Amino acid sequence: MPPRKPESGLKRVSVTRSRSMLSSGRHSAVLPSVLTFAVIVASGGLLLLIEKGMLNRVDTPSPLANGRRPDFFYMKQREPAVDVESQFLQEIRNRTIRAMCGQRNTPRSVWSLSPLQRKTLLQHILVNDEHRFLYCYVPKVACSNWKRVLKVLSGALAHVDVKGRMDHRADLVFLSNFSPEEIRYRLQHYFKFTFVREPMARLLSAYRNKFGEIEEYQRKYGAEIVRRYRKGHVKDRRMVAGDDVTFTEFVRYLLDEDAERMNEHWMPMHNLCQPCAVEYDFIGSYEQLNSDAAYVLEHVGAPSHVRFPERQTWYKPVTKETLHYYLCSVPQKLLRELLQKYILDFSFFGYSLPNVTTEYCRH
Repeated sequence: MPPRKPESGLKRVSVTRSRSMLSSGRHSAVLPSVLTFAVIVASGGLLLLIEKGMLNRVDTPSPLANGRRPDFFYMKQREPAVDVESQFLQEIRNRTIRAMCGQRNTPRSVWSLSPLQRKTLLQHILVNDEHRFLYCYVPKVACSNWKRVLKVLSGALAHVDVKGRMDHRADLVFLSNFSPEEIRYRLQHYFKFTFVREPMARLLSAYRNKFGEIEEYQRKYGAEIVRRYRKGHVKDRRMVAGDDVTFTEFVRYLLDEDAERMNEHWMPMHNLCQPCAVEYDFIGSYEQLNSDAAYVLEHVGAPSHVRFPERQTWYKPVTKETLHYYLCSVPQKLLRELLQKYILDFSFFGYSLPNVTTEYCRH
């Protein structure tokens, strides 16, 4: 039988967060940018503006949960603004998400997804029955640290700073392990959250990590990418190390791949977590990781000694300058196609498109 639902004071916390959110906002100068983004999404003209670079100044809001009233959404406190403006910004976000999820033939539940989509989703949702939450993990968005937290909560790890290689399967409970009835219960009654990241920064992070550091990925993917896309390559795959894949070669590979069958480290985030099929209560952002993670831990009732891990000393951040360098190294035609392939990640989660115009890249 499904576990009994305790009285957790969920509504009281939700109202507090909502009021806090409504009392914060951006300068009024951001309104034209947000309106521009809303109009673009509503009109379906987003892709047409990629080449012209017209979206490079759109300052979109932080990620939001599934277009519903943001009961659990937490926004980091910003400079004071009038309540009317803050409410307007929230409504713009809600309408954008609702419009996207309200399109005809858009799956609105786990059970209306295709078998492949549902399998991918359920294999990426982790379950904690004691604290009654579901976490959809997205690789390259601090998911290893979140898995450490889940293992500490379950007693599999003593604390989040335990050294050693992370086993991404052991001592974790996946929603795919449950029966349809048990899945429905947890989707309906548990606190559901995920974390997202600027799409291109996530791709670059995956590229640098997997092809620059992980021999298994170099052999499995790198050698094949070189064989496919490098002129004058050695025909025999066994003779190719795959440790020198260029970012442009990686982009060519991504463009030829089926998004629903990609490796999870570069599969689009919306394909992994299906924000229209699952009504997430909270969508945190990598860009506000510490504050958003702290809110989630507090909300699910994690013990006070359980904290979100610090980034490892060897971690190489993807800076704006680094991202600009790599994106501008890719031919403009390929870059436009890449943005089109990941356009729903930008739209769903409120990220503005990067400025990749020829003029901007010259600098």
